Amino acid sequence: MKEFAYQRVFDVSGALALLDADPGARFLGGGTNLVDLMKAGVERPARLVDVRELPLGRIEPTADGGLHIGATVTNSDLAAHPDVRRHYPALAQAVLAGASGQLRNMATVGGNLLQRTRCGYFADVTRPCNKRVPGSGCSAVEGEHRNHAILGASGHCVAVHPSDMAVALTAFDAVVSYETTDGPGALPLTGFYLPVGDTPHLETALPQGALITGVTLPPAPPAAARSRYRKVRERASYAFAIGSVAAGLDVRDGVIRDARLAFGAVASRPWRAAAAERALIGAHPGGEVFAAAADAELAAAEPLPHNGYKVTLMRNLVVAVLTELAEEAAR
Repeated sequence: MKEFAYQRVFDVSGALALLDADPGARFLGGGTNLVDLMKAGVERPARLVDVRELPLGRIEPTADGGLHIGATVTNSDLAAHPDVRRHYPALAQAVLAGASGQLRNMATVGGNLLQRTRCGYFADVTRPCNKRVPGSGCSAVEGEHRNHAILGASGHCVAVHPSDMAVALTAFDAVVSYETTDGPGALPLTGFYLPVGDTPHLETALPQGALITGVTLPPAPPAAARSRYRKVRERASYAFAIGSVAAGLDVRDGVIRDARLAFGAVASRPWRAAAAERALIGAHPGGEVFAAAADAELAAAEPLPHNGYKVTLMRNLVVAVLTELAEEAAR
């Protein structure tokens, strides 16, 4: 591992000043992803700026009835918070589906959003990877890609984003707030992650040197209060998804009034299933309607030779989760 400097900070302005003065520095939260990448030689920061002691560790209601989640809130505290469990149950379920209890105790909300792909070629510095070394090529396209993207990918990168939490946040219109030396800013999570295109190394729309300070959820609509997160993985625990769905339904008088749907592990970013949502709203809940909605979204899928199974998997997953939600609404 490359030698690096380490400095703990206690205020946001001090953290930003350190990064501004040292372009080779990186912010360190729980370190559950960054430190692993440093060990592998993928990340080689000259300085780590530890932000865990910043005053960003609270979950608080907003004036309009939403919820603000500080960037240094741990994943464990987020999943256990009563307002999250009551108003956004799919978010709590998504967090609990990720990693182990020990890692959730360390991992932070801000760090979770910025975690890098778990593509094996990205983590192997001996193999070409456009995300790690722009212009070097994508080894996964012709290599091992069974768990890679079927939506929104390109010939330059087919890796998927690993976060469970971000999938649920995407379904509920979360907004990421940040600070820079020029002042504060905000990005809707649907615009936070950049499309792959021909620049897969550019992953987010955050300005250079920005520090995530929190995530804000708008007031929970009925579809969020009745929501669910379902994750499919290759072993029962402590594994990244091969496909996941965050879903919420608002059914009244036998009609779907609102639907929230986001997919995980199928694209380079959490995938808001807008076409599926449009197909659901105004329809009567049922298996055929749910399948048609899934098909409307998955029509854009472009699977690789060894990951076409994900199209069927996601279709079945959408139908199963929406059926469970509809049955709950009918009771």
